[in-house]
Amino acid sequence: MPNTQTLRALMVEEIRDLYDAERQLTKALPKMAKGATSDDLRGVIEGHLAETEEHVKRLEQVFELLDERVRGKHCPGIAGIIEEGSNLLQEDFNGAVRDAGIIAGAQRAEHYEIGAYGAVIAWAKLLGEEEIATLLHDTLEEEKAADQKLSELAESSINAEAASEAGDEDESDEDEELAAEESSADESVGSGRSARASGKSASPSGSRNRSSHSSSSRRR
Repeated sequence: MPNTQTLRALMVEEIRDLYDAERQLTKALPKMAKGATSDDLRGVIEGHLAETEEHVKRLEQVFELLDERVRGKHCPGIAGIIEEGSNLLQEDFNGAVRDAGIIAGAQRAEHYEIGAYGAVIAWAKLLGEEEIATLLHDTLEEEKAADQKLSELAESSINAEAASEAGDEDESDEDEELAAEESSADESVGSGRSARASGKSASPSGSRNRSSHSSSSRRR
């Protein structure tokens, strides 16, 4: 038999962690939605924001069922994921490349929550807290669904568009390099012509000097 008191305490601590994580996400998701360039991606994020607000309320119900004070515990895991996402939005990425990065960041958060909710549900069942397990299972299914929507969006369009944009950028760079090489070659040809022209101009003077020297020698 598990030590229910210790496991219960661990479960409460994990729920506090999740409560803080969900609250952090309610502030981060609007920024991610605003940063997205794809209307479809923005719609998925905004839809999950509404679900996340509901997740916060469910966790508050869980605290009541456990007869525990509603209080979060700082979740450094989600804080780190959110910080990475914020850094991405400040980078010089545009279009589908930017959207691909936003999806990656959002899925990191989903996977973190899926793992945490799965553990808490298992513990709740062991402790006989079936109502809590059911409440949190609803949240877990919504997290999984959000992750699936993000994967489908990435695989159906955004990743391919991001790869295409990278190809277009490479071609543009190659065109610029080719133009620079052609310009350099033209300058080299121009310099060669100038040098030959200068040499021709100098030749008559040199010839006259040699002729004058020869005449002087014959007179002596």
